[in-house]
Amino acid sequence: MRSHTLHAALRQYVEEVSFSLGAELADGAEIPFELVEERGARRTALYCYRPLTDEFLRERVGPLARLDGHAPALRALAAHEGLARYLSAYGERVPPDPGSRARATMGVFLARVFEDQTDFALDVERYDRAYRRLEETIFAGRTHAAAIVGVLGLDIASDEVVLADGLTLTRAAAFPGVPPEVQAECDVVAAFRAEVEDGGPDPFAQAGRAFRRLLVALRLYDEGGVALGPVAWTRVDDGAWRPATIGAGGVPQGLTLVEAEEEDELRAFCSLVARRTPRSGELAWALSRFGMACERASAAEALSDVLLALRALLEPEGAASGRLPGRLAALCAVPDERAALAERVAEAVRLERAIIAGTAPHAPSVDALMVEVTGHLRALLRDVLCGHLDADVRGLADRLLVQSPV
Repeated sequence: MRSHTLHAALRQYVEEVSFSLGAELADGAEIPFELVEERGARRTALYCYRPLTDEFLRERVGPLARLDGHAPALRALAAHEGLARYLSAYGERVPPDPGSRARATMGVFLARVFEDQTDFALDVERYDRAYRRLEETIFAGRTHAAAIVGVLGLDIASDEVVLADGLTLTRAAAFPGVPPEVQAECDVVAAFRAEVEDGGPDPFAQAGRAFRRLLVALRLYDEGGVALGPVAWTRVDDGAWRPATIGAGGVPQGLTLVEAEEEDELRAFCSLVARRTPRSGELAWALSRFGMACERASAAEALSDVLLALRALLEPEGAASGRLPGRLAALCAVPDERAALAERVAEAVRLERAIIAGTAPHAPSVDALMVEVTGHLRALLRDVLCGHLDADVRGLADRLLVQSPV
């Protein structure tokens, strides 16, 4: 089986069709027949009646389209590009648009499932044969690849949140065939699915990039400190799940909950971050350092990563210039509160030196300071990526300081 989603949607709909049309026959509806001539071994003409099941189905397209499973089955079919091959294989006209192709394919598929039957009882073997033929045709020359990884520190209210084509957040318990190791590790998985033509790009390399971009977006979206599980799992077609590494990890800090009404916001944010994340330059380097900070085992270990990221954005002259506290305060505080924030950032700089020297105190106030400075870095990165701040944040900070010095 290449696609569990397609198989499940079609099976559900076929069961509904079987029940609905079976009830019609019980109420007196009749399947029409035609007289067919067959020649025996001695050329003797034999005649038999063949049920016109496909004609009976065509006459009931409207009522069958109102069944609950019809729309999900159509969406599952329309997601695949090989429907034209399937229709052509049965001599059917190929409609120009995906929706019409999906409806035409549904009609042909139902006719194959119930072909030559005098009732509409679902024959599982007949259904499986018809489904195998469908998959063999629409997936010809293609491979279905799937990759999943646990998302730690995240929970979602819905069973699944579709983020982009092929990329979803799914509750582990709702993901079909999820490895038990994943379900024991987390409540939510990131899943990447792709149909790849023979000789096409490596889908698992694409999955790794998609997971890393998603991780950046989730860490910027909320302060919960999301992390990915240590092992990803990959599968080709309907084969066994195999472990793989994707080069990301970390320890979650708290919990981020995505409610159903927040899904559109998260989807738009992840799409924006994926499109606007640079591959090089100060912003890319700062994002990389921010990711490193999120993966440190303690706040003290993360402090240097946070300050390096801030210096890349706001202090190209170097740490000796001492300009970071004022510039960060200009961007992240109203004029009356800038002096206080500048002093706290300066304290974080002094704390880094104490950590390096091994003389830093262990106190809740230290962790609170780290959380605050990390929050300012997160806000800067998020606002630049979303376009709320100009990429030249240092220039903007200097202009604000001219207007209202710290």
